[in-house]
Amino acid sequence: MAILVRIPTPLQKLTNNQAEVTCEGATVGACVDDLERQFPGIKERLCTEDGQLRRFVNIYANEEDVRFLQGLDTPLKDGDEISIVPAIAGG
Repeated sequence: MAILVRIPTPLQKLTNNQAEVTCEGATVGACVDDLERQFPGIKERLCTEDGQLRRFVNIYANEEDVRFLQGLDTPLKDGDEISIVPAIAGG
């Protein structure tokens, strides 16, 4: 099952400068683990040491924020899309 993942510019150095990659997984968390397998070091940018999504990282599954779904346990199916969006602050 292939999931399309959109990678933000700050993380593209970890994905060989690719803006989009594919991963496998039945949940968002499983996809993050697959991304880590393919691109070592990316998971620590997305998740805390205890495996929770970092506060300043937003992940969208099919344009819905996973924090309002089931977090990293949000189920996925073949053809779904994930977008990783770093939080932006300013004033």
